Order: sequence, then C-alpha cells, then structure tokens
Amino acid sequence: MSGHSKWHNIKIRKQAQDAKKSKLFSRLSREIIVAAKEAGGDPNTNNRLRIGIEKARAAGMPQDNVKRAIQRGTGETDGISYEPAVYEGYGPGGVAIMIHVLTDNRNRVVGELRRILGRHGGNLGEANCVAWLFDQKGVIIVPREGSSEDDVLEAALEAGAEDMQSDESSYEIRTAPGDLETVKRALDEAGVKCESAELTMLPQSRVSLEEKEAQQVLRLMDALEDQDDVQQVYANFDISDAIMEAVAA
Repeated sequence: MSGHSKWHNIKIRKQAQDAKKSKLFSRLSREIIVAAKEAGGDPNTNNRLRIGIEKARAAGMPQDNVKRAIQRGTGETDGISYEPAVYEGYGPGGVAIMIHVLTDNRNRVVGELRRILGRHGGNLGEANCVAWLFDQKGVIIVPREGSSEDDVLEAALEAGAEDMQSDESSYEIRTAPGDLETVKRALDEAGVKCESAELTMLPQSRVSLEEKEAQQVLRLMDALEDQDDVQQVYANFDISDAIMEAVAA
C-alpha cells in the first residue's frame, strides 16, 4: 500500500482517537448540514447525508448533535450557512494538494490557506491547476482483525468493487463513486466490519519524498486539517515504509 494511502488510513484512525475534540464534531456537523441542505434530511434517499451520519456515529458524536445539524440543513432551525469550495496548490517537493472546505466566509479561508501553505513551503494555485491529477473514488477501510482477506475480497468484487489493497493492519477497497453504498452494504450483509467508507480523491500519479520533504509535507497536512473550515485535504505524495517509520518516530 502506498505511503499516501497509509497516511490516509492513519488519519482516519487519528480522527477516531480524537473523537471527543470539538473541532472534529464541528467538521462532521458542517458536512451533515450541507448534505441535508443539498438533498433533504432523509438518509435513506440522501447518500451524502447517510455517509455523514455514519461518520458522526463512528466518532461518537451525540445523536442530538446529529439531529440539530440535520434540522439546520433542512431549514427547520436557524444557523450559520456554509458553502462548499475547493482550493488547489502545491507543497514541498512539488506535491499537488486539493483542499475541500465548508465555510461561511470565502475571503477569510483563502487568506488562511495561503498563510498556512506559505509557512510550510507551499503555495496556493489557480483553479484546476492540480485537479486533473486526481480521480474521485469510493474508499472503504476494513480492519484485518476478524476478517479473512479472501472473504472480504470476494464480497467486495461481487458487489462491484474495482480493487483492493492491504497492509499489516487493514484492507483498502476502492470503488467507482456511484458504487460505494452498494459495496458497503454488501460487506455489511457478509458480516464484514468496516472502519470507514467515504468518497475521496485519489491521485493518478505520486511524488516520492525523501525524509526532510516528507516531514515538511506531513506537517503541512496537519496544519491544513487543523484549519476550522477545512473538511478534507488530498495530496499526491508517496513516502516509503522506512521513511514513514522514521518520520513517525
């Protein structure tokens, strides 16, 4: 599994560990609000909302918080209105970066993203400067513990999954965007426990980083994700297992 994928999986587990932090709950609430605003408050007919609710539950977000977020999205209660936006740029080593935000103030978030990128050796680019390097895919993470690789692979492929990769702790299943829910449901019915299931942007090609640049890029990723308006950060870096372990240490 590539260094970028390992970073993605580590990020998911870190979010679960940090579930009590108000920043994570705020990010999940924004996603639910926008999903409900776009396609209604019924998760049975709104896939984006259903995924958002599942993420919130996995993070331990109180049900009352989820309910209030849905009500704000459908207009049943008043609150701040958030709008989605995508910003693109470059990090150390020429790494391509896509930043998805939900914000109530575009001017503020642009200034903050430019400052964060500049501080960590990167820069904000023009629209579509790196978007062509990424494809939208569904990604499902399944823990290795308690799941047979053959069983997971069979259930996933029969439901229409495109590919499956693995490392020492998990399986990563990739799907076309429209097949994410179908594959996730098939895994659930097969008794496979999924750690996460989400739409993401996967790079078509990757930039290999040495230790110094890897440290810089990972610090940049952390700084971007700590920004309140940022929902997701995608990048096309690759870090070898040895360097990943050295950086983690």
